[in-house]
Amino acid sequence: MLSSVINGIVTVPSFLICVLSALVLGLLTALVFTARSYHTGSLTISLALLPPVVTVVIMLVNGNVGAGLAVAGTFALVRFRSVPGTAREITGLFLSVSLGLACGMGYVGLAALFFVIMGATVLILGRLRFGEGSPACRQLKITIPENLDYEGLFDDLFRQYTLSHELVRVRTINMGTLYELCYEVRLKDAGISKAFLDEIRCRNGNLTVICGREKDKDMI
Repeated sequence: MLSSVINGIVTVPSFLICVLSALVLGLLTALVFTARSYHTGSLTISLALLPPVVTVVIMLVNGNVGAGLAVAGTFALVRFRSVPGTAREITGLFLSVSLGLACGMGYVGLAALFFVIMGATVLILGRLRFGEGSPACRQLKITIPENLDYEGLFDDLFRQYTLSHELVRVRTINMGTLYELCYEVRLKDAGISKAFLDEIRCRNGNLTVICGREKDKDMI
C-alpha cells in the first residue's frame, strides 16, 4: 500500500494514477484549509492544483539531480515573489507541495495517509479553537485631533466597559493633523457595546473608531 507505483519507468497507467490521486488530494486539501475561514478564490485554486503540478514536475526530473535542484530553486523563487499570506495559508501550500512530491515519486498510498493525518489534525484543532485568544480581547483604534491630549482621555470609559486596557501604539496620520491611538482591550462582555463606541465618538469629535480583532485570515 505504501510502496511506489512507479517501478523505474513512468508508464501511462502509473502517470494517471499519480496525477489523478494528486488532484483528488489537492481538492480535499483546499476544502480542509478553506473550511469556515476567510480565504480568496485564488488560494483555493492554488491548493487544489499545486499537488498535480508538482507531481508532473517531479516525475519529469526523477533521477536527475541537477534538474531537481533547479526545480527547488524555482519553487523558492515562486514563494518569495508571492503575496505574503497567513500562517494557515502557507501551511496549506506546503502541504500541497508535499502531497505533490509524494505522488510524483509514486507513493500514492503514503500521500493519502499523510493527508488523512494532517487534514484530521487541522479540522480538530480548528473545532477546538486551538490557540485563539479570548472573544473579549479586542483591538481598539481611536482617531483624535492633534490638539487633543490623549493622556487619560478615555480612562473612565475603559474602567466602565473593559476589564483591562493598554495603549500599545500612537501614530500621526493625515499629514500630522490627527493621532491614531491603538489599544489592546479586554471587554467586560464578548460583544462590542454600542454605548461604549458612542461615548468615545463624543470625545474624539466623531472621528473614526475601530474596534475588533486584528485581521487574521486564520480564524475559524
